[in-house]
Amino acid sequence: MSGLGPFGPAPTLAVAVSGGPDSLALALLAAAWARARGGEATALIVDHGLRAASAAEAALTAQRLAIVRIASRILTLADLAPGPALADRARRARHTALEAACREAGIVHLLFGHHAADQAETLLMRHLSGSGPAGLAGMAALTETHGIRRLRPLLRIPAARLRATLQAAGLDWIEDPSNTDPAALRARIRALRADPTGAHPATTTLTEIAAAQARARAATDAAIAAELAARAELRPQGYGRLTPGPIAPESLAALLRTLSGRPYGPAPGQVAALAAGLRPATIAGVRILRAGPDFLLAREPAAMAPPVPARQGAVWDHRFRLASPIGENLTLGALGPDAARLRRLSPLPAAVLRTLPALRRGEELVTVPHLSYATDGSDPCTQIVFSPPSPAAGAPFRGA
Repeated sequence: MSGLGPFGPAPTLAVAVSGGPDSLALALLAAAWARARGGEATALIVDHGLRAASAAEAALTAQRLAIVRIASRILTLADLAPGPALADRARRARHTALEAACREAGIVHLLFGHHAADQAETLLMRHLSGSGPAGLAGMAALTETHGIRRLRPLLRIPAARLRATLQAAGLDWIEDPSNTDPAALRARIRALRADPTGAHPATTTLTEIAAAQARARAATDAAIAAELAARAELRPQGYGRLTPGPIAPESLAALLRTLSGRPYGPAPGQVAALAAGLRPATIAGVRILRAGPDFLLAREPAAMAPPVPARQGAVWDHRFRLASPIGENLTLGALGPDAARLRRLSPLPAAVLRTLPALRRGEELVTVPHLSYATDGSDPCTQIVFSPPSPAAGAPFRGA
């Protein structure tokens, strides 16, 4: 934990607990670590509802945690159903529920129990999918999202050490049958590796490769941050400006990722020619336009998401978050063609105006906060925040 701070005095932690040996051992370790510093750890148990026994398993896990004086809370996922991309949907739903529970409790640090074998498997899966150097850095030991710090402190710890920790504490655990389901690529790789303890030299080598790639990725992140600080400008209306001249493909890809609201940008090879000689283009959901001597980068209107119900916390187009409460029966979406009649309110280019977030009641335009515009007495300063999933340049990648 020493490299994953700062934590402040009396740290309060949340631990994602499935009931398996890895997360249960993490809860035990995290609670001891927090208590030694005057803090506490709370276990968040997700009942995914995908197996008939899942509710009983969640309750059993809570009982086991209570034996070692660890408070817990069960989070039930109600909307998951078997079907395509189930693993990915389940992971997203699990993370959403965990982070919502952390925000509700005022907890910033959320811990996950991924260990050395998990990191080795991740590296192999990404290699098989053709991932570049950034992906081969593996899972990050620290990832910061909207108000939540996801921590993985066990990425270099063998699984056998975690099971031994539970055995020493007299705690039993649950074995998830999905971990050996051959329908999942990770399970097939795990079977081929034949390293149940996670201590085989091949596993150690893979984690060391991930650590080396992580250091290289951190250096690249720092270079991207320096170049974008010197060359780019990001605006709260969701667009950017870029000075002319060649730019590193990694820097351009990072800028496109942020302005498009995508979790991943295009591969540097896809933007290499454009980075060598900037010109008007549409790429990765972003339009690049001339703006005097500079270039304007704005969201591609055809790629924007449809409107969503305007509830507090709602996110539209993966980029704009509604941060303040508003009236009922409104939707949040693009200003679109209505931008033409509001040109007088702003010097923003037309390419940007059309992509601004707007609130509507049915077909009626109600509020455009970035233009301080309202038609029905609504607060024209309703807070809609440009909040894409990934910053163009954030803290450098933190490996294990």
